[in-house]
Amino acid sequence: MGGKQKEYLHDVLVIGSGAAGLQLAIELGEAGIHTAVLAKTVVEETNTFYAQGGIAVVLDDEDSFEAHIRDTMEAGAGLCDEKVVRFVVENAPAAIKRLIDYGAQFTRGPNGRFHLTREGGHSARRVLHAADATGKEMECTLLRQVRGLEAVEIFEHHIAIDVIRERLPDGSRGRAVGAYVLDKTRDTVDLFRARVVVLATGGSSKVYLYTSNPDIATGDGVAMGWRAGCRVANMEFEQFHPTCLYHPEAKNFLISEAVRGEGGILKLPNGERFMPKYHPMAELAPRDIVARAIDNEMKRRGLDYVLLDISHKPADFIREHFPTIYKRLKEYGIDMTKEPIPVVPAAHYTCGGVMVDMRAHTDVENLYAIGEVTYTGLHGANRMASNSLLECLVYGDAAAKDIIARIGDIPPPPPLPHWDESQVTDSDEMVVVSHNWDEIRRFMWDYVGIVRTVKRLQRAKHRIDLLRREIDEYYGNFRVTSDLLELRNIAVVADLMIRSAMQRKESRGLHYILDYPEPREEERHPTILTPPGKP
Repeated sequence: MGGKQKEYLHDVLVIGSGAAGLQLAIELGEAGIHTAVLAKTVVEETNTFYAQGGIAVVLDDEDSFEAHIRDTMEAGAGLCDEKVVRFVVENAPAAIKRLIDYGAQFTRGPNGRFHLTREGGHSARRVLHAADATGKEMECTLLRQVRGLEAVEIFEHHIAIDVIRERLPDGSRGRAVGAYVLDKTRDTVDLFRARVVVLATGGSSKVYLYTSNPDIATGDGVAMGWRAGCRVANMEFEQFHPTCLYHPEAKNFLISEAVRGEGGILKLPNGERFMPKYHPMAELAPRDIVARAIDNEMKRRGLDYVLLDISHKPADFIREHFPTIYKRLKEYGIDMTKEPIPVVPAAHYTCGGVMVDMRAHTDVENLYAIGEVTYTGLHGANRMASNSLLECLVYGDAAAKDIIARIGDIPPPPPLPHWDESQVTDSDEMVVVSHNWDEIRRFMWDYVGIVRTVKRLQRAKHRIDLLRREIDEYYGNFRVTSDLLELRNIAVVADLMIRSAMQRKESRGLHYILDYPEPREEERHPTILTPPGKP
């Protein structure tokens, strides 16, 4: 290990620096609450930053809250919590107003009003966007606001290891009181004590071989929440974005759903269009249907990719609406104004996560969770496009209001022991970490992907049980590294996803299993997993 271990004391510790964590930190900072924000790498490296499409919000006179609620419920395939959907939809305009007050610039039409686009599952144009880089505009706007607040400290290159819970006199674990955190620049494990801990770590899509997400999306918050004693729900519902760029040099570049919203057509390499035979909305069908259709066509015909073609639209229109995508594709030698784009599905969004209520409380006292790390009930069995950035803003605000109201009554955290490294050594077998990391992501893609079977899930469960034992033994013997911590977390998340998928004996939304191809009314409930030792 590197330097001397440090100890920090804050009112609130926010683990994660995406839209949810920053929205929360702004409101806490404005209230003078001493807040720490942890970022695994640089503060901008989040799923929010890479989000292209936009934020779903009712702003058009011809649209309505009821229509947005209805579309969300329909996309969620019977598993959305209507109270939560209504809460998020009705709080959307206020969330957007806050962002605009912070200085966010959204695309406007020739009439000066906001340009609203339409994406899969929406019955109206209600997706507010900043060209095709909405997430970047949001993240940068929120960061500017946070950096102006004296009460908020940002810690880059800090990866949380585990939430600490207070030890009660009877030996049981009580409230959350902080976290152990690896400072990657100093190579030390530091102690962060806090009255309140908030998981805002984003999603878990890096558990799959092909993903649109950046490298940080390793399910850390879900794994930490589970180990801390929180229930998780609906982990079988992993959304695969239908259209990721297929190119040997492109790691995880997404082709926004808005390309289909503005007239892009999916074709086979021979030029044949195929979506109309799968759904009446064709290319604008919900994402699970489009991803499954592409997966089916690829497997049936032995294809490496399909094509997304918007070249029939005027070149100026394409360059104006999709400047980021146009520029990036040109770097790869593809001109989307003249030729189709090769695409494949990729893991994109985790609809399940740590269970929270409408104030963002988890099962553990003083431990909150917000954003993609959570299961709120908003997304059900399938997230409707552009509802996720909205959920981050609404729940960031809800958590902030609750913490501000309660913080004066929460006692400071007690003294806590520093991280003990007396029994471990530096690893001489880092190959174990890289091999296990690769193996998990491959079998998750092959066995727990877009189309599942009971047999595939059993194979995956057998493998994850073996690997988790191996990883736990390794973790107990060697000093922690960021790679080891992420491997430990994706192993937990993979196990939760497999167990959840094995429990659901039907196909619904994003969970499609050949052994049970139809939805069943008796399965119309969330899949809830409870940690060991919890009643």
